[in-house]
Amino acid sequence: MSTTRRDPYEGFPGTVGRTFRESVPAWPDRTRPREGAPNIVVVLVDDLGYSDIGPFGSEIPTPTLDRLAADGVRLANYHTMPLCSPARAALLTGLNPHRVGYSFVANADPGFPGYGMEIAPSIPTLAETLRGAGYATYAVGKWHLTRDSASNAADDRSNWPLQKGFDQYYGVLEGLTSLFHPHQLVRDNTPLDIDEFPDGYYYTDDITDQAISSIKALRAHDADKPFFLYLAHNAVHGPLQAKPEDLARHRGRYDDGWDELRRERFARQLAAGHFPPGTRLPGRNHESGHEVGPWDELTDAQRKLYARYMEVYAAMVDNVDRNLGRLLDTLDALGELDNTVVLFTSDNGGTGEGGPEGTRSYFSRFVHHPGLPEDWNPDVEREIELIGGPQSLVHYPRGWGMASNTPFRLYKGQTYAGGVRVPFVLSWPAGLPRAQGDSGVRQQYQYVTDILPTLLELAGVRRPDGVEELDGTSFAPVLRSADADSTHGEQYCEMTGNRSYYREGWKLVTLHRPGTPYDDGEWALHDLRTDPTEIDDVAADHPEIVKELSDAWEDAAWRNGVFPLADGSGALALRDPAESERLRRPLTLLAGTPELERYRSSRLISFRSFDVVADLTAHGADDAGVLVSHGDQGGGYSVYVEDGRLRLAYNEYGVLHEADGGPLTPGAHTVTLEASAVADLTWEFRLLVDGTETGRLGPVHQLIGMAPFQGISVGIDRKSPVSWPLYERHGTFRYTGALRSVTYLPGPPAPYDPETVVRALQEAAAAFE
Repeated sequence: MSTTRRDPYEGFPGTVGRTFRESVPAWPDRTRPREGAPNIVVVLVDDLGYSDIGPFGSEIPTPTLDRLAADGVRLANYHTMPLCSPARAALLTGLNPHRVGYSFVANADPGFPGYGMEIAPSIPTLAETLRGAGYATYAVGKWHLTRDSASNAADDRSNWPLQKGFDQYYGVLEGLTSLFHPHQLVRDNTPLDIDEFPDGYYYTDDITDQAISSIKALRAHDADKPFFLYLAHNAVHGPLQAKPEDLARHRGRYDDGWDELRRERFARQLAAGHFPPGTRLPGRNHESGHEVGPWDELTDAQRKLYARYMEVYAAMVDNVDRNLGRLLDTLDALGELDNTVVLFTSDNGGTGEGGPEGTRSYFSRFVHHPGLPEDWNPDVEREIELIGGPQSLVHYPRGWGMASNTPFRLYKGQTYAGGVRVPFVLSWPAGLPRAQGDSGVRQQYQYVTDILPTLLELAGVRRPDGVEELDGTSFAPVLRSADADSTHGEQYCEMTGNRSYYREGWKLVTLHRPGTPYDDGEWALHDLRTDPTEIDDVAADHPEIVKELSDAWEDAAWRNGVFPLADGSGALALRDPAESERLRRPLTLLAGTPELERYRSSRLISFRSFDVVADLTAHGADDAGVLVSHGDQGGGYSVYVEDGRLRLAYNEYGVLHEADGGPLTPGAHTVTLEASAVADLTWEFRLLVDGTETGRLGPVHQLIGMAPFQGISVGIDRKSPVSWPLYERHGTFRYTGALRSVTYLPGPPAPYDPETVVRALQEAAAAFE
């Protein structure tokens, strides 16, 4: 056996004798940034459209961003990816996202390199590079670079924030959450075991508090060390939720509707010099599945409801700006605001996922399954006063998403400008003072991969040698001069089959219909120098440019790992079969087990029959509480004991159903919830005590897609409750009897399970061949 033993004195530059008198000490050099290196704050908002902040034409009061833009630079022609995880991967690595393994959001694992959802060790993140240069590094908020199946407490955490260069992390690993009841908060490498949040809790405030606390703690210990803060908001992603006091400031603001709002915002953009004179505002989105109707044709009731949705959204933007103001006030109090680079942008454009009429049942609207029954309800009614609060999970109609992306076409997920052009503000008073007469507006094309090299140049930090080459290029010259040339001449883009290629003012783009062939007939061509809002398709006039750019796209796709492209096979639903099998084995949760993570919980019940067996001893008639809960106000189920009776609450995407399971007598019992997956994506439930049926419920629509969003809790209903009336009566309602365990027994998948369907199709194709 070969072994080694390190010489403890090897490489020591001092002298070591037998005693201190005979020895000469030496100390290692500490890595410190250059003198005067700036702090760096990157604020990334989720699903914020191009026109949603004051410096880019919005009516929403954003005084903090107005102040940053007044001193700094606005990139009016900045582009990103049309979906969140790919955009975040590109921002933090400087590489095209497919190269990093993020062809899609980190909620898929179909088994190909472009969908690996892991940043390889050979690709240093911005945080790793800055930390290696002596920066303190902090991340708060949304991560969404860890595959959902790797977000549990048993994973190796290799793709969690601390393993990607951050000293500290606080936030949500996944793509969305409730702002009143975040489903799983993580501090550093540990999911937090939280029963309930304090009164008045709001997630955007919380992550800002954490960021401010980290900076104050750093300065208490080191007066000079610069820091990198990555402040990644979950706002303004759905479900839309706002604090009452923020919402109150926007009442009545949107009664005139989205058509008038677009006109007003576009006029302000033209006046600010974001677009050349003669730029036209496109008509309303009209493409199949994305169309928006005239505001004037809505009924009075629709206008009232739809305006309320937008009031909530505006309140969320308002809150982000106020929290940024608190952060900058802290830097100002420390005397460091002038020497801090503050970058504010969005991961992608505004979204159309709320559908034509919006929804008060976010997870119901979010479901995409070809077998949805005719009675599926994507919009569960709620009193209008509940919209925006903790009892409603809402999203606005896509007409507001269209207005959010003014003056561009389409939305998040598409490679047209509405999906990829977003606001961008950067301020560094000490290092990038504005010249006399400089408006601060820049028209040069730049791309999300350019952020990393730009920030490293501003900080005076080099990337390590021997790592993967960048795709981005620093645009520091553009920040310093409006006359500088763009540093990014061409760029491919792809998202779920939507494709584009930009080269020196020309843009080739598709709006791909899922399941149709990828051929040259779907390309449209726009000359952005004369048509920045992509109105005129000139492909027929320039077939040679179409050919040139489509060939360039094909070459870039192979070089960057874009293939395979999504098709009608449903392969994005596939998961690693070994992992799927492991996560669907029977599972026993002992009393006192922390809440089971969302994805892990969902694998036990999704698209299948299942049994939940509680082993308990009831001491007497006074014993009460929740035996097991899974889910929240967006959908879930809860088995509990109240007033001596066994009960089942089933939250069907916001509609509450209840069943009485009869009295639960003192003594040892086995309580079973039996769920049978039947036709039309429904479940039928039975409650059994010691094997005898005592209650029934159903059929009810199954919870699929992202629901239940909160994980499984034993002996309590944590955070957002399944049943709001029960929560109002008892709070989290911890069980007072002797609950020993809860066991999940997943049954076989139903025939309509997407993975089962895809594998059956693959097997049939293989047999045919």
